[in-house]
Amino acid sequence: MTWFEEIFEEYYPSFLHCFSRYATVMVAITKKEHVMKNPALLKEIKTYRGRDEVPEDFDAFWDGEVKKVSTLPAYQLEERDFCIPQVKCYELTFEGTNEGKVYARVVLPKSEEKVPIIFHFHGYMGRGWDWADMLAFTVAGYGVVSMDVRGQSGYSQDGLRSPLGNTVKGHIIRGAVEGREHLFYKDVYLDIYQLVEIVASLPQVDEKRLSSYGASQGGALALVAAALNPRIQKTVAIYPFLSDFRRVLEIGNTSEAYDELFRYFKFHDPFHETEEEIMATLAYIDVKNLAHRIKGEVKMITGLDDDVCYPITQFAIYNRLTCDKTYRIMPEYAHEAMNVFVNDQVYNWLCGSEIPFKYVK
Repeated sequence: MTWFEEIFEEYYPSFLHCFSRYATVMVAITKKEHVMKNPALLKEIKTYRGRDEVPEDFDAFWDGEVKKVSTLPAYQLEERDFCIPQVKCYELTFEGTNEGKVYARVVLPKSEEKVPIIFHFHGYMGRGWDWADMLAFTVAGYGVVSMDVRGQSGYSQDGLRSPLGNTVKGHIIRGAVEGREHLFYKDVYLDIYQLVEIVASLPQVDEKRLSSYGASQGGALALVAAALNPRIQKTVAIYPFLSDFRRVLEIGNTSEAYDELFRYFKFHDPFHETEEEIMATLAYIDVKNLAHRIKGEVKMITGLDDDVCYPITQFAIYNRLTCDKTYRIMPEYAHEAMNVFVNDQVYNWLCGSEIPFKYVK
């Protein structure tokens, strides 16, 4: 056997794996995974549940993590006067896991009765809503809570791991090498659980009427809120992020949101020798794996031309939901602002209004 043959035989399995990955990616790129342009994918998404199954100890892991933070944490709720006569505005802060500092804005309509709450979550690398953005729901009698995700562009801090301000990117992969207990998003998910508990305990709040809402990362976190805290009775998720990481790799999705996953392999593990370990760890923050825990109602909106959070990865979540659920499809839309009728649809879903989707004569 020649030296070349010896080397080839030794490294052939790795070569075959990488070639297979490349071939899969090239097929995905050729098809573009654009559902509206690919009838086979359109059929597949109706039953697709993701590439990997839920880890056997998944629920035990999350039940244990939630139990660790089940005691209501100390928090500060400070009222702010913005000269807006019909509402009360507050800044809420508390300490999350791993010494994180969590910040949220709270707007409540002035009322003699307890008010229902909508928890809003923002997109990746962003920050919570401006105060003015929150006011629209208060006219329907709803309070709004908008949390800054730790370490992103708002005021929440990721403990000892980050200074105040934006630390993206790398949040998906952060902690994946060390193990599931060290995952960045594990702490974010627990922040959300504690946030819901704190707000539900406020005397002004109707704890039996809590909803969650967001788009992209926010859509994922809205679903997480419902999965970890059964107080959430209603969820609206628009093109949710953080789902089906294995399929993301296969598609070759190097969009701005997911490219850190590819950078990890490109610059840290180009032969994908740790892929199985990384995928096994990320499974604990994969939103499709949390779907079965949701008991409240879920509404989802997907743009079929989305090339950031591909529709098939979104439906890996939807098809695992066992609760009451509804989806709406927007064939011409990608991962973008959905301003035509969508805001009214979301408002109807969350507030019970009946805004029509046609010109009123």
